[in-house]
Amino acid sequence: MKKTVLYLGALALLSASCSSSRDDSRSRRPDAAPVAHTSVVECILYDGMTKTSKQLTTLAAGSEVQVMDTVSAYFVKVRVTAAGKTESGYMYRTCFGKR
Repeated sequence: MKKTVLYLGALALLSASCSSSRDDSRSRRPDAAPVAHTSVVECILYDGMTKTSKQLTTLAAGSEVQVMDTVSAYFVKVRVTAAGKTESGYMYRTCFGKR
């Protein structure tokens, strides 16, 4: 009987510690809103993340874009307004320099 009570108590403590650590990880997540960044070099906005992706537009150095997601080690998903038209696509991370 003592082993059963001890087992249930340990299980309850483990469950409580797991749920509290889950709550902490949610509070450390970055904001989901797009973040404005300025390109430091001339870059191309692509419709995908492959070698055969279509080029949507070319952005001059100093262009402001809204970074919506860091998709991979090489690309970020961005939203750009160029010539009065808003487009979403992918740009290389190297377009923005280091932060």
